[in-house]
Amino acid sequence: MDYTDRLRRFAINDPRLEEEVELDAAALDPRALALVRLAALVAVGGAEPTYGTEVDDAVTAGASTAEIVDVLAAVIPIVGLPSVVAAAPKLALALGVDPFESDTPA
Repeated sequence: MDYTDRLRRFAINDPRLEEEVELDAAALDPRALALVRLAALVAVGGAEPTYGTEVDDAVTAGASTAEIVDVLAAVIPIVGLPSVVAAAPKLALALGVDPFESDTPA
């Protein structure tokens, strides 16, 4: 299906889309798909456990931890700084980082 047909189906909420989207999830390479899903998770204010799953998927797909953190900076113009600040501790915990412990001396 070409992109215009898919876009039209999204616009009219075609009931067949759900099945087709599942099959077409591979339209993006796995790394890009994982990073996009992380961005979406930030946008919707996802739950902490979900960050672990999505971070694991991103790392498995070849994303570096720096790229994963860069997702936060990339979405600030869209979702706003408060949403990113709320997501940062969840993402940090998913990466195994204590979000409130500093490595630099006070």
